[in-house]
Amino acid sequence: SIYLMSAFYVGVGIDHFRRPDWYVKIVPPFLQFEHELVLISGVFEVILGSMLLFPKLRYIAGNGLIILLILVYPANIFLAYTNGAALGTSPFIAWGRLPIQFIFIGLAYIHSKL
Repeated sequence: SIYLMSAFYVGVGIDHFRRPDWYVKIVPPFLQFEHELVLISGVFEVILGSMLLFPKLRYIAGNGLIILLILVYPANIFLAYTNGAALGTSPFIAWGRLPIQFIFIGLAYIHSKL
């Protein structure tokens, strides 16, 4: 599962550069520099996801991902607040992302201990 998790974060991180405008849509309006925030989060996803592949770096990677997931949580809250309209998705998906984020945090914690 560590390889799957690594591939997921690297893939999503790269996608932040391929389609930044898609991610900008869920940056909460109270934050400035939306485009830059999206790119920065993408950089960290690629770096931390890659670090998971190295046993000596997993503790740092896992804890870094936990921090990153907490920092981007307001984007998930904003998507839920719009009932999915921010991304043109359903309210079910928008609200369903909120608890799933905690699963990702738990997985990052588990992988930080491997």
